[in-house]
Amino acid sequence: MGKTAIVLGASGLTGSYLLKKLIKDESFDSIKLFSRNTLKGLPEKVKQYTGDLLKLDAFAADFTGDVVFCCIGTTAKKTPNKDLYKAIDYGIPVAAAQLCKRNNIPTFLVISAMGADKDSRVFYNSVKGEMEAAVIQQKLKHTIVFRPSLIDGPRHEKRFLESVGLIVLKGLQPLFIGGLKKYKIIHAEHIAQALLEASKGPSKGVEIIESHNIKELANK
Repeated sequence: MGKTAIVLGASGLTGSYLLKKLIKDESFDSIKLFSRNTLKGLPEKVKQYTGDLLKLDAFAADFTGDVVFCCIGTTAKKTPNKDLYKAIDYGIPVAAAQLCKRNNIPTFLVISAMGADKDSRVFYNSVKGEMEAAVIQQKLKHTIVFRPSLIDGPRHEKRFLESVGLIVLKGLQPLFIGGLKKYKIIHAEHIAQALLEASKGPSKGVEIIESHNIKELANK
């Protein structure tokens, strides 16, 4: 019998790639999406639960499965209010990890960011670091934290500064060798593939996967 995957953030850049891969993957016979809006044109193996993810506990009865993929994330441009920003980037992943513990879901994978550090003076980095610490504190059987660098891929919304950064960094990619490898741009599809590969691996307690290792994992 196949496994059940739970996906948070399936409409986002990385989450959408992951959803396509999960649909094709025969080791998963059921996929549960928790989101604000319904996605169209999905096969029967995908079940959708819509509502306010800031109140994730409301989904507790249906939040059951074998592995949770948390691809939730916002930006300062989309969410300038810092309280709301933290409620999304910290609150939703931590609530999801808590539901994993409550409902005995063994494997939890979450996308964080390179530079995550709860003691950082940079708000974005500190939120990601605090999120990681709170998720790990749940002491699940298998927690896997991904720390990608700048993510490349087709986005629905325009992010001017990020687009400029991508153009500049793409020209510098050949220079990122040795200790600089972790700063290389990584495509969202590589992250999605790595998430899928990592979910099938043996339980190792807590794993932190840095950006350059994400691509290596995706290419296995």
